[in-house]
Amino acid sequence: MRVVVQRVSSAAVVVEGETVGAIGPGLLLLCGIHGTDGPTELKWMADKVVNLRIFEDDDGKMNLSVLDVGGGVLAVSQFTLYGDCRRGRRPSFIEAAPPEQADRLYKDFVSLLKERVEHVEQGTFQAHMDVSLINDGPVTLILDSVVR
Repeated sequence: MRVVVQRVSSAAVVVEGETVGAIGPGLLLLCGIHGTDGPTELKWMADKVVNLRIFEDDDGKMNLSVLDVGGGVLAVSQFTLYGDCRRGRRPSFIEAAPPEQADRLYKDFVSLLKERVEHVEQGTFQAHMDVSLINDGPVTLILDSVVR
């Protein structure tokens, strides 16, 4: 699993003119599911994301997690995170999970986040989404699950 984590002041997802998910301060997660991912990778990633100490404490040091600051999480499925651009000019998505598997695992990942964080929103799987954010910092990290 690959997740781009962005610390945000706010973020929202709009599908066909309707806001389907929005948060204030917290984390925007762009989530890619690999073809070999399963429950172990999802649990590892959920635990990693919610416990990342990337929010500033009173001394200005990144020492607090989204749990510590009471922030929200907006998870957006993004298969293009597994786009391989090493050959040619068109990305290959062969490493991304097939849609049926990715949809199920994405929903399972969101459920794991909801077990850990009070306010979790999500995008719409396989929809064309307009994602807006105010990146706080900016702070952006790329996480890959270590279990393979």
